[in-house]
Amino acid sequence: MKVFLVGNPNAGKSTLFNALTHGHAKVGNWHGVTVGALEKEGAFGDGRAVYVDLPGLYTAQGRSMEERSARAALDADGDAAVLFVAECATLARVMPLFYDLCRGRRAALVLTKKRQFVRRGGRVDERGLSRLLGVNVFCAEGMRGRELARAAACVAAARPLAGEPVPLPPSCYLPEQAALSPWERLLMKGWFCVPFFLVLLAAAFWLTFAPYAPGAWMKDMIGMLFSDVLGGPARRIPSPVLRSLLAEGLLPALGTVLGFLPQILMLFLFLVVLEESGFLSRLAALTDGAFAAVGLNGRAVFSLVMGFGCTAAAVLTTRGLDDKRVQRRTILCLPYISCSAKLPVFLTLSASFFPHPFLAVLLLYALGVGLALLVALATAGGGRAPFVMELAPLQCPRPIFVAKSLLFQAKQFIIKTATVILAFLLLSWLLSSFDWSFRLAGPQQSMLASLCRGMAWLFAPAGMNDWRIAYAALSGLIAKENVAGALAMLCGDFPYGAASAFALAVFVLTCSPCVSAIAATAHEVGWKRALLYAALQTVSALLLSYFAYFLWRGGAPYAVLAALPPLALLLVRKRHETIHRPRKHHARRVHR
Repeated sequence: MKVFLVGNPNAGKSTLFNALTHGHAKVGNWHGVTVGALEKEGAFGDGRAVYVDLPGLYTAQGRSMEERSARAALDADGDAAVLFVAECATLARVMPLFYDLCRGRRAALVLTKKRQFVRRGGRVDERGLSRLLGVNVFCAEGMRGRELARAAACVAAARPLAGEPVPLPPSCYLPEQAALSPWERLLMKGWFCVPFFLVLLAAAFWLTFAPYAPGAWMKDMIGMLFSDVLGGPARRIPSPVLRSLLAEGLLPALGTVLGFLPQILMLFLFLVVLEESGFLSRLAALTDGAFAAVGLNGRAVFSLVMGFGCTAAAVLTTRGLDDKRVQRRTILCLPYISCSAKLPVFLTLSASFFPHPFLAVLLLYALGVGLALLVALATAGGGRAPFVMELAPLQCPRPIFVAKSLLFQAKQFIIKTATVILAFLLLSWLLSSFDWSFRLAGPQQSMLASLCRGMAWLFAPAGMNDWRIAYAALSGLIAKENVAGALAMLCGDFPYGAASAFALAVFVLTCSPCVSAIAATAHEVGWKRALLYAALQTVSALLLSYFAYFLWRGGAPYAVLAALPPLALLLVRKRHETIHRPRKHHARRVHR
């Protein structure tokens, strides 16, 4: 039997899906987490059923791409049963949608977030609602997997829903005195919310990258494990081939990559807390006006913030945007948002051009955000994009959920390191340690040198006429962590000066994302457009690295003079309309 999970965004459908199927669908306290249908078999009473987690809908017609895909899945299988998931606090509002989607189907109503509703003065009567609506009603909160499976199975014996919406009893509405708390009201003020976010971001960066901070301390401990504890015995291995493989190849490279795991997890901790608390949706609402000025809207904030974790996952979230043009602009901006995979490269290179990695990484992250906004501004056009979003409830992040999210990210990083990155490092060691006669040789006499020596010119304008740098930089097109591993294996310490290190960091920051992100882009906009984006970003990244080297070597005044005419043309390109309205107490509030 097939059972659809439908309802508003952020109602708890994916949480219910995971409980019923023991799945790992992404969940979060913001709207638009699920962007495509997820199917998995799970318990259904004493038997089994296929549960389908659909993206959230506000209307039966669907406005955004994800909403239309959910309605198409429902229409394609008219015999499937429906579990309509609704928050207790929004029950009265979603009743028309419940009848639109479930009429003529076997259906049940699943209520979520009961504790919050009761805490604010509401009351839930499942039996009374069941008699009134003519369908089975149950609260999912507090139920375990087997109890949920038995409750979900009630839909199998239900009669198809018929009739029209009926008025709900007063207990289904929150009392009028259930107003927002002072703290909730404060987070709806732009003058407080945006600076507060910047303070939180600065604190997260300081704890992650600053000297003697927890992130830097844990990184040093892992580096010591690979260099001293494991590296010492490896350097005493009698076999020259095995000694080269471990002491000069895998251990330094893997130590460099895995050493950044604590700092990556600390950044993910910040992102998870930001999402789970409900703060992110308020930030999106309050920055809509600023993003509208560059051709985006507030909904793009979710994708851009997700980009700090993983570009591929962030690209997939753009399906929740209402406008195809805004989706393409957001996808174009995302490669410039520094994902967690770029962090090892930034920290490897930062020691060459900044005394403290905290300032260096802060500079590169800020540079990436600035370039993303410039790309959005350069591609803006076509009128104001629509923006409709419901604020997620403010809540204290659940410790168990946060811990599970961090463990999942750690597992994904370790699996990636043990498969893709390890395979790349093994191949790199093999090609860089042997000549074509398979005799042990130095990197300059190796097979890799003869294959890649023709690429040395790529970074010559940035002061690095070196095939090792070109090989390491281009390996980032597969996975960005490869850059740090290849540099550690082939060069040890970075062999060039501050200007070249900064230029290489700019290339990694601005080049095409990894292959998984390109595949995600192709899934959203097609392979032709995805490959075109990747090619343009890689070519422009080379040019930007040359420009960064030029600026560092004293060319900043000339660059400013050259940039003034294009900037003036950009500022006068568009005419801005002015809306005149009464001021002070005669003014009317204008809501976006």
